[in-house]
Amino acid sequence: MPLSRPADRDHIHTRTVTCQGFRRKDGLWDIEGHITDIKTYAFTNDDRGEIPPGEPVHGMWIRVTIGDDLVIRAVEAVTDYAPFHGCDAITPNYENLVGLKLGPGLRKQIRDRVGGVHGCTHLNELMGPVATTAFQTVFPILARESLEAKKQDDPSDEGASKPARRMPLINTCHGWRSDGAAVKRIAPEFYTGDK
Repeated sequence: MPLSRPADRDHIHTRTVTCQGFRRKDGLWDIEGHITDIKTYAFTNDDRGEIPPGEPVHGMWIRVTIGDDLVIRAVEAVTDYAPFHGCDAITPNYENLVGLKLGPGLRKQIRDRVGGVHGCTHLNELMGPVATTAFQTVFPILARESLEAKKQDDPSDEGASKPARRMPLINTCHGWRSDGAAVKRIAPEFYTGDK
């Protein structure tokens, strides 16, 4: 169901964030994020001159390489478009994220390592969707492989229909509330509603 019909308006700005997850042949995972900001009108920029409509004001990429444990093994950042000369000079600092684990507390750790003048606001913002994309990329594949391995080890095992797991998603949103229908169906051992 789409949003309701909007009031009469003029389109001014578009921010696009795209993230993709890849499994590498060496067993690691690459998560790539791309962010662009585009205006619908031309304007003059002191460093870049005239920026026509549709040309990105911001255009940044980040690739984070992680293991199954979600620990960052490598980072590469690139700035294609920025409002100021020299914005791209900060991208090597993103290697300082190596060793962080994608999970709780990540934003603070990013600020500590590449916040303020040591990083780029847009690349830092991009790390949120990159982390979410990592979860969506890694966990379903590992769960499926765990289930397949369990079925091969003991095809008669009744528990083979579901992989062993802990449930970090419980109570992180309305859909995953511990007393909700999804948890009752997917993870009944964590269900807290009326039985």
